[in-house]
Amino acid sequence: MSNRILLLGGVTEALAIARRLGPEHIYSLAGIGRVPQDLGCQVRVGGYGGAEGLANYLREAGITLLIDATHPYAAQISHNAALAAQAVGIPCWALRRPAWEAQPGDDWREVEDWAGLIEALKPFRRPLFTLGREPLQHLDEIPPDQFWTLRALEACPGNERCEVIGARGPFNIDDERALFERRAIDVLVSKNSGSVATEPKLEVARERGVPVLILKRPTLPEVDLAFTGVSLLLSRLGL
Repeated sequence: MSNRILLLGGVTEALAIARRLGPEHIYSLAGIGRVPQDLGCQVRVGGYGGAEGLANYLREAGITLLIDATHPYAAQISHNAALAAQAVGIPCWALRRPAWEAQPGDDWREVEDWAGLIEALKPFRRPLFTLGREPLQHLDEIPPDQFWTLRALEACPGNERCEVIGARGPFNIDDERALFERRAIDVLVSKNSGSVATEPKLEVARERGVPVLILKRPTLPEVDLAFTGVSLLLSRLGL
């Protein structure tokens, strides 16, 4: 393969792509979470300094194909990737994980942003947040009648009205049932990540009749090719 690939990681599927790449290619991680130690490709950790910084890196590293496999909610990174590839004159491909869709029995309520989320949370007392680290910025805003459970990749301090659980998927449905029961969860707060690894929480919410506040997906940029699954992307690469 004549391309030199820069793969921007952020979802589980990105690692499956990285495992197929040889030493001339680069797997790029933002630095959150564990860095794989068993890959045949190079690994780069850290940011680039926006679209301009990424474009400079693409030129300096001789990259001929940029693959965006970041999280569906990492919209700024995706926009930077598309702009940088365009500036350098190389193709930008993207792995775009399909969104979850509500099933019979689901009570999903889409919210636009944090302000909308807080308004929608007012009737509830025991929310479970699965938004990553974002809610940590708002711990001093928790109403007196609410207790938050936050689940993130790493455990970190909460406060008297919030406990932070460090846990990584995939999650199984029995553990999710136990969590909802133990914490008396009355509303689930989630991104629509589309991940199979974290989908069991939605099944438990459906079983228990617990509403789900879904943070609306951001709009992502147009790219040269977009793939909904790893196998199609690898096939296009000839891997």
